[in-house]
This record gives sequence, structure tokens and C-alpha cells, in this order.
Amino acid sequence: MVNMIKEKAPYILSVLLSNGGEFGEIFFEQTKSNNINLEDNKIHKVNSGIDIGVGIRLIKNGKTLYGYTNNITYENLLQIAKILSKSDGEGRIKVGQIYRKHSIDVEKDPETVPVEIKKDIVFRANDIARSYDSQIKQVSITLRDIKRNILVVNSLGETVEDSQVRVVFFVESVATDGKNLYRGYESTGGTVGYEMFDRELVDVIDYVATKSAERAVLGLKAKPAPAGVYPVVISSEAGGTMVHEAVGHGLEADLVQQGLSVYTGKLGEKVASELVSVIDDATIYGKNGSFGFDDEGVKAQRKVLIEKGYLKGYMYDRLRAMKEGKESTGNGRRDSYKNVPIVRMTNTYIDAGKDNPHDILADTKKGIYVVKMGGGQVNTVNGDFVFEVMEGYMIENGQITYPIKGATLIGNGPKVLQDIDAVGYDLGWAIGTCGKSGQAAPVSDAQPTIRVKQLTVGGTQ
Repeated sequence: MVNMIKEKAPYILSVLLSNGGEFGEIFFEQTKSNNINLEDNKIHKVNSGIDIGVGIRLIKNGKTLYGYTNNITYENLLQIAKILSKSDGEGRIKVGQIYRKHSIDVEKDPETVPVEIKKDIVFRANDIARSYDSQIKQVSITLRDIKRNILVVNSLGETVEDSQVRVVFFVESVATDGKNLYRGYESTGGTVGYEMFDRELVDVIDYVATKSAERAVLGLKAKPAPAGVYPVVISSEAGGTMVHEAVGHGLEADLVQQGLSVYTGKLGEKVASELVSVIDDATIYGKNGSFGFDDEGVKAQRKVLIEKGYLKGYMYDRLRAMKEGKESTGNGRRDSYKNVPIVRMTNTYIDAGKDNPHDILADTKKGIYVVKMGGGQVNTVNGDFVFEVMEGYMIENGQITYPIKGATLIGNGPKVLQDIDAVGYDLGWAIGTCGKSGQAAPVSDAQPTIRVKQLTVGGTQ
């Protein structure tokens, strides 16, 4: 199929642009996935599948026309091109200008790892989480691996192939004291193979399972969080959930161009503390949001979005870049061949600073220490957000004292960036799946230990 598409692409694209248009594209995708889920001490689900299909896109007068199919024949693809163009003539395109190919190399390809070993991983994690404490009553574990091959051929004469491999591992534990329930959660993974579980310095299975159970049990012992305005120290262990949600989405060009971002029209302006630089980088080895080329065939890039407090740029896909006469930043991503590409983050983070994380805590007389963020909501138009705190503590006289529960962080993204008065030299990563416009994309986010000098904390005390 790949060879057929390469050979016939000029004819298909010529028909696609036969009635005018600025850009035409053929996107082929083959995804092989395996998913194992354990619940109630037994394997709950084992899913394996292959999904293959092609999407064809025409950008005409700044608007997108799109069709897709899993019946991959030359005749069918040509018919889709005719339907989109409303013509069966010939248009002008470039052919064979650029050919690029990239693959993510792993030591243990998911396809070579027997399902018995994968089952052993989830059963071992289950045993570790449950044995942590007798109060652990429920454990849910998911192990997922994905191999994804894409081919992009477009009317600019570009042909690009990329092969991606991801392995992700999630453990969720629920503890109860007979009256109350509390959930703990931990995850890891990225663009790696099953060598992820062979690391010598850290037993990944033990760490993820133990951390999940530890958080659940800790929540039962925690005191109700106080409500009020406090300095908030966010640990590097928390990952970059806040920067991803409260800042990153507002720097995506589609939202900016629609006026749905608080950062619209602010290029070159000071939007954060001079201690803050925000970067989106799809080139970082092993991270969950990394790739060689995005889903439009644009090479992965490192983009400085905010530099020492000043807004330097936005993230673009091809369509939004065309509207401004710019180049794509390699942020065009799609859920599958069934979807049009949209602007998405990759690996987004607040860059490391110079402060000692221990000194940041010691210099905080009274405040909240956030170790793990939970879910939240963000309004990209004005930057307002609400985030749950899964694991948090009180800071008193520069010391971490007791755990708290029921805390929420309530604030405004741009205001928080302005109010960061300390940035650690550590940098901690987390993984996730980002949802936008009904599409999902694998991402990573990170931050060092930071302190926000004032932030509203919602609590129950």
C-alpha cells in the first residue's frame, strides 16, 4: 500500500488540485496497538488491533475539505480526490522535491515481547500496590504499547515517512479506612520500547505501583486543606500539568487566530516573570510527545514560546501558518487518519532555573506544597483555571509538615506566570493524553520546582 501511494500520489494530488486550491495532501497511517488492563486481581481486558487508513485533504480559500477511507485502492483514493475537488481534471503540483524518513529505534520492540511477559508486568504491579498497605482495596493497571507508521505526500513535492513506538504504564490505587475513599495515581512511559522496564537505577514497576498506593493511603491520613490565599510551591515531581493546561493551549495558533486565547496580539510583550521561559520541544529523546515528523510531514522542532518572560511565538500547523505567511512549527497532529490535523503541543515545559529546590521551601514561611496535580479546567479566553491537588502538604516555617486533601488551585494562567518568584534547577516530567476538539494526542509536560507568591487555594477547612 505504501509503495502504491508513493507511485500514484502525483496523479491523485493533481486531480485533488484540479479545481484550484492552495495545498493538497495524502496521509497514510498504520497503527498496531496492544492494551492490557488489570482490575480486581485479574486481567480485565486484552485488546490488540491494527488500524490502517488514508486521509486526503484539500485546503482551498483557507478552508479545509477532507475525506478518508480504509479501503486503500488507487481507484478509491482517486474518487475521494474527485469528490473533494469537484473535478476530474488535472492541477499543477510539485513532485519529488523532498524525501525524508525517520524512525524511533528501541531496544525491545513491543511486537517481540510475549504477552506472558506483559501480563507479568501488570500482575507484579498489582501485587506491589496491594501489599503496600491493607487499606488498599482496589487497583487498576493499564499497560499499552503502540507502533505507528505514517506516510505524508503533498502537493509541495514532499514525501515523508515516520515510524513511532510508544509504551505507557498506568497504576491507580484506591484506599479506604471503612468510611472514606482516596485515589492515588502514577504513570510513566514515552517513545521507548519494553527496555523501559529494564532500567538498573529505578525499578519502574515498583516505583509506579508503590507511588500510586502511597498517595492513596496518604490521602486517608491527610487533613482537610485550608481555604485562602497562600504562596504555593509546586514540586518538579508534579510535572507540567499547569503549564500545559493554563499556558500551553493559549499559545496554539488556531485558538490565537480565533481570538480564543488570552495571548492573542501579545507577541513581544512581557507575559511572565523574567524567571520564566516556556518551551515546546518534539525532539527530546524518549518523551511521550516526541516524533521525527508531525502528522503533516513537518520536521520536529524545539520552539521557545516565552523567553525570560517575553512572548516570542506561537505553535503552528500548516493551515494556521499559511494564514499568516509563516512556516509550520511542526505542531500539526491528528488522532488518526480519520481526523484533520490541528495545532497540538508535544513536550511542553517551563525551563529549569537557578534556585535550589530546598532553598525555595526553606524560604517559604507558610504555604502549600503541591507534589501531584489532579484534573482541572481552563478557560483559554481569559486564562482562568481550577486544578485539583492529588498530593499536597502544608508548609510551616520553611518545613513540610502535614499532608492535606480536598485542595484546589484557583487562578489565572498569565497572572500565575507573572507571580512566579522562584524557579528551581530540577526538571520533572509527566506523561499524558491531551484532548482537544474531540481528538487525543500523546504528550509530555514538565517544570522545575517553582513558587507562586500568591494563589487562591480552595479547601474544606
